[in-house]
Amino acid sequence: MKILVVDDEPLVRRSLQRAAERRGHEVQTASNGLEGLEQWILFSPDLIFLDVLMPEMDGPTLLLQKPKSSEAKVVMMSAFTGEYDSEAALKMGAHVFIPKPFEDIMKVISQAEELVSGNR
Repeated sequence: MKILVVDDEPLVRRSLQRAAERRGHEVQTASNGLEGLEQWILFSPDLIFLDVLMPEMDGPTLLLQKPKSSEAKVVMMSAFTGEYDSEAALKMGAHVFIPKPFEDIMKVISQAEELVSGNR
């Protein structure tokens, strides 16, 4: 599976990248929404881990500009869970919302794999 991680926090990007690569996935990363949009177009991911609040372009704005032909599943992430939750993420066009910090990063990868495979 091809995964794109879009997050302005280097630790989050590296952690998700390493965990996904350990499971055999191909991973690209972006540190803001503008880079994320460019990678989304060039990389054509199956799954995107997308932070809500980032410089340059935030996650919700990126979702509005996503490539029309993309069928990628989107996992929205945020440490600011009061304003953002599953319902808000779904309204923005995401498929799942996961609050940060993650309790178990391998569980997050497993949930994403299930989402893409249609088992969720």
